[in-house]
Amino acid sequence: MIRSEILREIAPILRDELVVCNIGLPSQELHMIDDQPTNFYMLGTMGLSSSIGLGLALAQDKTVISIDGDGSVLTNLGTLPTIANNVADNFILLIIDNGSYGSTGDQPTYAGKKTSLTAVAKACGCDNVVEVQDKDLGPVLQAAIDGKKQTVIVCKCDSGNIKLPVITMDPVVIRDRFMKAVAG
Repeated sequence: MIRSEILREIAPILRDELVVCNIGLPSQELHMIDDQPTNFYMLGTMGLSSSIGLGLALAQDKTVISIDGDGSVLTNLGTLPTIANNVADNFILLIIDNGSYGSTGDQPTYAGKKTSLTAVAKACGCDNVVEVQDKDLGPVLQAAIDGKKQTVIVCKCDSGNIKLPVITMDPVVIRDRFMKAVAG
């Protein structure tokens, strides 16, 4: 499976949660598959979905799922020890690890070579880290939501992209409707 297929499969699970989605194609794909006011689409800050999601989880009680890519997590490795040392049991970091920088042309990441983000998260002190294959993600994600325990999920999948347009919604509109969803 490629990332867009994974997002299509888990969209019904995500629908009732607050979602912070990674920059570029992941946001565009989620927007196309199941646009929701509870989705915050990152439009210009690579590597910060996990940091923003953690901050949001620490500030309120609703479940927050940050969807990040291996390339983005690798550009902000400081996020993993920050997550480990600031536990929010309403926070799930879902790393879709396709071993490539999908939004810029599928150049390989180090996670597609020797680096294991599962091992890095554990070494940083994250207590609940699960590695899963793409086809098995749905039940694992639902269990993490139901378990109400901070979780890092590394979902291994194939590299590849679909063709789709950019998100034309104004960033201020994305922010405002998401803020209303958080408050509601």
